Amino acid sequence: MPSIHISKELNAGAYFLTFTVKKWYHIFDRHNRWNIIADSLQFCREHKDLKIHGFVLMLNHIHIIAESPNISDFVRDFKRHTSREIHKNILATEPMIEKLFIGSDGKFAIWQDTNMPIFLESENVFLQKLNYVHENPVRKNYVAYAEYWYWSSANEECELKPDDVNE
Repeated sequence: MPSIHISKELNAGAYFLTFTVKKWYHIFDRHNRWNIIADSLQFCREHKDLKIHGFVLMLNHIHIIAESPNISDFVRDFKRHTSREIHKNILATEPMIEKLFIGSDGKFAIWQDTNMPIFLESENVFLQKLNYVHENPVRKNYVAYAEYWYWSSANEECELKPDDVNE
């Protein structure tokens, strides 16, 4: 089973990561919330040396194949920023659902604690995870073919583009 945390020894490298909304609540399909995620990922590319090799943004979770010299910092900053932005969005558009994400400590948190990081130590594992990412909307019966899901690196029309693995 994957670890909750990223190993300090393997902090630089490529990872398969899953960010899951608390209670698996379907939240991204409205009020431009997918754009909040895409904009944050783009910012991390431009300012935090993040490379995104594959992704799918689903209704209540995100799979990303990402590479960074400091993947732990990316995960921390991404979750913190997107949680803040989604919280603002919820307060502006659907304030009645905010209570779903208030923890026993009284704080708002959109993401589950674990990111299920898997270090991609070989090309075979990388390709297996990339296929898993792309086929996720097909397995859920949202689309017939992976390239039909807009928020996916399998879709050439998606505004968020994957980075070349060889760069």
